[in-house]
Amino acid sequence: MTLAWVSRHLEVGERIVRTEALHGGITAEMRRLTIGTRDGSTRDLVLRSFVDPFYVGHAEDWLNREAGALTLLTGTGVAAPGLVAVDPTAAHCEYPSLLMTHLAGRTVLDDEGLETRVPLLARQLVAIHALRPAERPREYVALTTADTVVTPKGADAATWAAAIDVIRRPAPPYEGRFLHRDFQPGNVLFDVPPPSPAGPRITGVVDWAATSWGPADLDVAHCSTNLALLHGPAWGLRFAEAYEEAGGVLAAAASERLYWQVRDGLAFSEEVQQVAQPWREAGRTELTTRAVEERLDAYVTALMDALG
Repeated sequence: MTLAWVSRHLEVGERIVRTEALHGGITAEMRRLTIGTRDGSTRDLVLRSFVDPFYVGHAEDWLNREAGALTLLTGTGVAAPGLVAVDPTAAHCEYPSLLMTHLAGRTVLDDEGLETRVPLLARQLVAIHALRPAERPREYVALTTADTVVTPKGADAATWAAAIDVIRRPAPPYEGRFLHRDFQPGNVLFDVPPPSPAGPRITGVVDWAATSWGPADLDVAHCSTNLALLHGPAWGLRFAEAYEEAGGVLAAAASERLYWQVRDGLAFSEEVQQVAQPWREAGRTELTTRAVEERLDAYVTALMDALG
């Protein structure tokens, strides 16, 4: 059913010649479809399908938001896939699905070269936050509460209790921005190896299903937590600095900035296993669930130390 639906959205004379599973996603299955064209060459498309029953209930909302974001991003200078077709309710496909163009490049999760990539990530996020859509996406939603945080085994109970108290407070006031809402190394593509001695270049940003309107601090905090868990707590702390160095504007008060950092860090406590598994599949085999838990504990502790 799904491949027949895809075929209806191809150019006359085109056909699907190969499908390949793409790894690294958590909520959806991704496949690269190689399309044979009339002149004998090929081009690639990407099919995103929500097959896990746990996520299917969110699929209609997520796919509609992603379709809207991809349409909005066309011609903005922020490199993102182009929308080809969407079937958010599985009216035509076996599962809720979205078909989009394929971007060159690949994700890079290695420690090597990180000092070069972090400023590129920061500049890319500043460019996303500079977008001013004619129609705003929906307001951000923070799902983590003080009651759902999972304190890691062996963590200092007093430190985590203090961190949980931080998110019991009302969110600080903020100036709204266009948010990716899952901006992190797993959703950014680089041209590797770099085409010139100038170094790597970002070729695109993917996974726009959680696009929202909210504080820039929230996107920065999310990327910071990912960097802390992938590469160590110091890199999580470094990213906010890189964002400001790139021209981004965060909350004026340090306590407000740390509210968002702590909130995002605590959110990861509920899904360490789900986050760590795709990283191991991508080659970071040392990132066991326990190793990621320990890094999360160290990062939250560092944030609370900064809070004084």
